[in-house]
Amino acid sequence: MAVANSPVLWVAVAGIFVVIVVQSAIYMTAVRKVAPVADMSPEDMKVSFRSGAVSAIGPSLAVCLVAIALLALFGTPAVLARIGLIGSAAYDVSAASIAADSMGAKLGADTYTQNVFVVAFFAMSIGGVMWMLSALVLTPLLKRGDAKIRTVNPALMAVVPSAALIGAFASLGFQELTKSSYHIVAFAASAVAMGICLFVARTFGKGWLREWGLGISILAALTVTYLVTS
Repeated sequence: MAVANSPVLWVAVAGIFVVIVVQSAIYMTAVRKVAPVADMSPEDMKVSFRSGAVSAIGPSLAVCLVAIALLALFGTPAVLARIGLIGSAAYDVSAASIAADSMGAKLGADTYTQNVFVVAFFAMSIGGVMWMLSALVLTPLLKRGDAKIRTVNPALMAVVPSAALIGAFASLGFQELTKSSYHIVAFAASAVAMGICLFVARTFGKGWLREWGLGISILAALTVTYLVTS
C-alpha cells in the first residue's frame, strides 16, 4: 500500500478538498446575493441550508461505512477522492474489479500489485472525468432548454424539478425492492416515517419536521430493518 498512501496522492486529494471548500463558499455567497430576487428571506436561506445539511447525514453515513471497508483495498487518498467525492462505491468497485481482471488479478488477492492498483485507480478516475465533462457540456444546453420552456409555459418549469426529484428517488428506491424482503421492509418503513412526518408537519404546523423528515425516515428504516433481521 506504499503507492496507495504516497505523499503525491495525499497532496492531490488535499487539492480536491480545497476546491470543494472554495466552490461551496462561492455557491453560498451567490445564494445570498440572489435570494432577494427570488423573494427568499434570510430565514428561508437558513432553513434551506439546514435542510440540506440534515438530508446529507443519512447518505454520508452510508458512504463513510463503505469508505472504511475499502481503506485496506485502495488506501486512504484514493478512498477520500473517489468514495468521499463521488460517493458511488458500486461504480468504483466495479471499475476497479474490471480493471484488475483485465490484468489477470483480483482485488485484495496476492495478484493485486502496485501496477494493478495504478490501473484500477485510473479506471475509477476516468469515470469521474467523463461525468464532469458530461455536466460541463450538457449544462449549458439544458440551460438554453430551460429558458425556452419558460417562454412557452412558465408554470411547467415549476413542476419539472419536483417531477425530476420524484423520478430519481423512485428509480433508486424501486431498484432496491427486488434485492430481498429486508429491502422492502426498509423501503416501507422509511416511506411510512416520511408520510407521518409530512402529515404532522402540515396538520400541526411543525415546519421543522419537513427539514428533519429525511433524517428521521432514514433512522426509522435502519431501526426497523435491524429489529427485523436480529
